[in-house]
Amino acid sequence: MRLHFHDCFVQGCDGSVLLNNTDTIESEQDALPNINSIRGLDVVNDIKTAVENSCPDTVSCADILAIAAEIASVLGGGPGWPVPLGRRDSLTANRTLANQNLPAPFFNLTQLKASFAVQGLNTLDLVTLSGGHTFGRARCSTFINRLYNFSNTGNPDPTLNTTYLEVLRARCPQNATGDNLTNLDLSTPDQFDNRYYSNLLQLNGLLQSDQELFSTPGADTIPIVNSFSSNQNTFFSNFRVSMIKMGNIGVLTGDEGEIRLQCNFVNGDSFGLASVASKDAKQKLVAQSK
Repeated sequence: MRLHFHDCFVQGCDGSVLLNNTDTIESEQDALPNINSIRGLDVVNDIKTAVENSCPDTVSCADILAIAAEIASVLGGGPGWPVPLGRRDSLTANRTLANQNLPAPFFNLTQLKASFAVQGLNTLDLVTLSGGHTFGRARCSTFINRLYNFSNTGNPDPTLNTTYLEVLRARCPQNATGDNLTNLDLSTPDQFDNRYYSNLLQLNGLLQSDQELFSTPGADTIPIVNSFSSNQNTFFSNFRVSMIKMGNIGVLTGDEGEIRLQCNFVNGDSFGLASVASKDAKQKLVAQSK
């Protein structure tokens, strides 16, 4: 799910996040939001190999990411949705844009809203898609700023539950490596549910960018968090809508881009992949049949 999100926020949902470094491509995987934290690339490659063996030169890597994100939700106990298909893969990546467009874990609410607005996503989308943090992990380096010296005050973040603070300090000592992992959702870390929002109400959001949704005084995000916390079906319904909306950002269709034979490299690259003429993709994204 994170791969799909990090793909769509950088030049659209075009599989650019999957491209490795070459003589002509600076991989987005080495951008600050991705380096040493992107996961699942091997899984995507395994899926692509199986798909190419069964249905060659037809299914893009961008579409694989979109479908895999939906399946991840379902496997975690969350909602499914009809995934629009027909995306094509980019011929380029943009590390600079990845550093610029991907929201940071220390963003305040104003910065988060601006980051999503660039992608045509509104405040409801922001709160809804942040719920993807209902499962997964984060490194200490992404939230240690909240534990010891928040905003150079010499004190922890006042919007962090003090009991949770001590748990996190034990996990992330001040002078230790920043690579230790912590669950994004301390209550149901491997399940897709609405507990992410319940945690925010208890000041148990892990990242600053999570807790900002509830703890920013007078914010219009607060009633949305309250609604999702009290009604999981409402969250699930909105998550379906926002994921489809995000999956339509900047897609390549028709003769744009290509259908990559291997997700980490454009066709005909220096690794000896044969250059092929991609079949015409569908002109418009079409709903996956369920």
